[in-house]
Amino acid sequence: MSEEPTQKIPDRAAPGDPDPVTAEHGLPSEIARALKRDDHGLVAAIIQQFDTNEVLMLGWMDDEALHRTLSTGRVTFWSRSRQEYWRKGDTSGHRQYVQSVALDCDGDALLIRVDQVGNACHRDTRTCFDGGDLPAVVGNADAPSR
Repeated sequence: MSEEPTQKIPDRAAPGDPDPVTAEHGLPSEIARALKRDDHGLVAAIIQQFDTNEVLMLGWMDDEALHRTLSTGRVTFWSRSRQEYWRKGDTSGHRQYVQSVALDCDGDALLIRVDQVGNACHRDTRTCFDGGDLPAVVGNADAPSR
């Protein structure tokens, strides 16, 4: 992910002018400035079940999708393939109700804890990671280092 936001975000608006970040996207300026977006203006959003800590899926958000998520209590993503916003569950009924939202220490990823109703994956599995295990050597903290 890029180290700097791809959008120029001013430190503050001129006196008497509305804050352009807040006016354009609805995000508070401090949140918009903290985000480190990729070259397409997107931030990764990790979706986690709030009570079991199960990782459900990964989606992408721009400023508007994050604003909608923060202000409606339902998760909204930016679809990279369809080039449009989509609110999880509007067509499938498998809704995600926001419980909390956190920005990681680098500002390039969001952790959104949700109450998931139904399956999270568009392939009708509980998570987008079901059946996707890769072969990996299992580490052991008590084993000598190599």
